[in-house]
Amino acid sequence: MNFALRIPDYYRSDIELLKGDISINQFIINAVAEKIATLKTLYLLEQRAKRGSRSHALRLLSNAPDIECEDRDGFDDGLKMLAVY
Repeated sequence: MNFALRIPDYYRSDIELLKGDISINQFIINAVAEKIATLKTLYLLEQRAKRGSRSHALRLLSNAPDIECEDRDGFDDGLKMLAVY
């Protein structure tokens, strides 16, 4: 399958910087594949969440001990900003 893409010039420097040693074509193919995988995963998680029960999940979590996590189980400084509380 072939497509003619018109990519705005303002993306060029980002693409050149991020693509590494691969072609722009391969970079775009990888980006499309990642987006498709993300959307499929989101859809599957949404479907699974619809089958879930908040009260059941909270009941399971109530069995977890109320202690601080070990260092190896926590977030490093680079990932703390990604934590959702």
